Amino acid sequence: MSLPADYLDRVYAGVLGKLIGVYLGRPFEGWTHARIMEKLGPIDYYVHERLGQQLVVTDDDVAGTFTFLRALEDYGVSPDLSSEDVGKAWLNYLIEHRSILWWGGNGNSTEHTAWLNLKRGIAAPASGSIAVNGATVAEQIGAQIFIDGWAMVAPGRPELAARLARAAGKVSHDGEAVHAAALWAAMEAEAFVSRDIDHLIDTGLSVIPGDCLIARLVADVRRWHAENPDWLTTRQLIQDTYGYDKFPGNCHVVPNHALMIMAILYAPHDFQAAQRIVNTSGWDTDCNAGNVGCLSGLMLGLDGIEAGPDWRGPIADRLLISSADGGNGITDAVRIAYYVAGLGRRLAGEAPLPSPKDGARFHFSLPGSVQGFRPDRRPTANPAQRVGNVAFGDGRALEIAYAALAPGQVAAATTPTFAPPGVTDMRTYELMATPTVYPGQTVRARVLAPRDNGGAVDVRLTLKVFGDKDRLCDVDGKPVTLAPGGEAVLEWRLPEFDGQPIGEIGIAVTTATQRADGRVLVDWLRWDGAPEVTLRRPKADGDFWRMAWVNGVSFFSKLFPPSFRISQAVGEGMVSHGTRQWTDYAVKTDLTIHLGSYGGLAVRVQGLRRYYGIRLVRDGRLQIVKVRDEKVTVLAEAPFDFAFEKAVPASVRVSGGVLSAVVGGVSLEARDDGDSAFADGGVGLVIHEGALSADYVTISAA
Repeated sequence: MSLPADYLDRVYAGVLGKLIGVYLGRPFEGWTHARIMEKLGPIDYYVHERLGQQLVVTDDDVAGTFTFLRALEDYGVSPDLSSEDVGKAWLNYLIEHRSILWWGGNGNSTEHTAWLNLKRGIAAPASGSIAVNGATVAEQIGAQIFIDGWAMVAPGRPELAARLARAAGKVSHDGEAVHAAALWAAMEAEAFVSRDIDHLIDTGLSVIPGDCLIARLVADVRRWHAENPDWLTTRQLIQDTYGYDKFPGNCHVVPNHALMIMAILYAPHDFQAAQRIVNTSGWDTDCNAGNVGCLSGLMLGLDGIEAGPDWRGPIADRLLISSADGGNGITDAVRIAYYVAGLGRRLAGEAPLPSPKDGARFHFSLPGSVQGFRPDRRPTANPAQRVGNVAFGDGRALEIAYAALAPGQVAAATTPTFAPPGVTDMRTYELMATPTVYPGQTVRARVLAPRDNGGAVDVRLTLKVFGDKDRLCDVDGKPVTLAPGGEAVLEWRLPEFDGQPIGEIGIAVTTATQRADGRVLVDWLRWDGAPEVTLRRPKADGDFWRMAWVNGVSFFSKLFPPSFRISQAVGEGMVSHGTRQWTDYAVKTDLTIHLGSYGGLAVRVQGLRRYYGIRLVRDGRLQIVKVRDEKVTVLAEAPFDFAFEKAVPASVRVSGGVLSAVVGGVSLEARDDGDSAFADGGVGLVIHEGALSADYVTISAA
């Protein structure tokens, strides 16, 4: 079956629908319908400010959906992806108690229980089975909330979507939970080619047993919908028949699935109305609204989302993914849409998507996209500034508009490149992420001033860098003057900032004339090259320099004299830094092992269990190893004079398939040609059941 002509745009709408639903329902997750009506009334729009919460937050629905999908990339883009493969992705990308999931305890949280099973060697699908965990644990809501990506890579192929959703769902769930996941995935896949809601539901029913509870539930909700024009009546019938009191556990799938079916029956072609119904109904609002929002987005497209209030503006495409691959943590709906659609094209045997604008990170190519860029509200901000997406030539661009811009004012737009300062106030889910742009890299942006502008402007790249007390400080590059009709490529090789992370990047517009009116278009913005940076404790007081490392150890302290002191209680632990955009580079540090069977450096890190390691082994060996899931391959080794409490200088270089290291005067080299899966990734410090410290880590070009 050929892909829909508007496949990419529809995936983008599905991603946005998912985000809107999750962010809309998250602030009152777990509330009953009665409490929502008493405290908030019908949910017609975002209510986060009324409840003193942030809008764009870390959330398991978002992070899990777009992290578990990476199993396709890691284990082969194939319709035969197995539960075991998805389970391996769990162990690589999940950090216990920190990333993606609700870590509510063994036997309480279904996902935590499954993760512990995987860790103990119980491979999927047994890890999530009723036989191992019991029906109560296995039939909670989680399998359903993570399935949207499997549908989006299988447009118009509901059987494939259901098969993938089952494989992924069985890592942690079983029984009715997996039936619900398969049904919804099939509906979403079919939504690419049909807007007939009854047909979509029938399609979903076709992939699950006709006598299962989910099928009987769907029949009941359809009958109640036909009999009752007011959805509130059907909601009460759902509560009376399938309410939380009828099912054990923390958050059972059955009651929530009923609300989702109800919402799309009563508002099949009205995005806002479907969100109003599913959110006002209560229970697991962010999960239910996220699934409904994705289905509505896929079925109705961007026009359907934009038919009501401005859902997209407050979100500005922003998306956070908390995982052990920290460079993927700060992202946006456009990048995710291209990634998902790319996997879908590969599954369909189609050619890859071309990289927009020669692979620029920010290219604004999809309708209405801003990729996280929002007006910068610094004290000197132009009061009239605004940011949007406009048609430009054969494509699209970011527009920074201003009016009555005068000397002393700035019109600027920035986008996150690391965790926002408010991340410390986010509840439930910690954000594991590293910065995406670094000192030593060269940033470029193409900017244009339309001919109808009034007055010349000075345009420059701008950064927000963490400083004392973790406050963001503005740092500007050199300006380029643009007269009306002018254009330029801004360029800036970023300097060091004493180990502090860069929090945002963007474009700033000022003027030396009495007044300037108009706009600046940003065609694209990108950065290239290896970092040239020394990571260490900055002189300024703060903690975001340390939070810029993905914490995969038992204890990561800033109380010891060295910048980095890590400790691991059981097994191997790692703190990592950097992105999958790093390919060939060199690393220098000093390593002190205080206790442990081995410790050392990791390079080309792609999670907790995919990296190259340089190990100082307690029994007197220096090794270069390749870690791929449970398999550890020794690529090279040599005798080594191991000692506790001894600082050992270490340098490592990775270039193509060659890894070379000099550690404590001992040289070692290995080749691993031909494995393109390990061509990129960040750096890490590793310790096995002990403690390790380092005062600095320097990364430079190879």
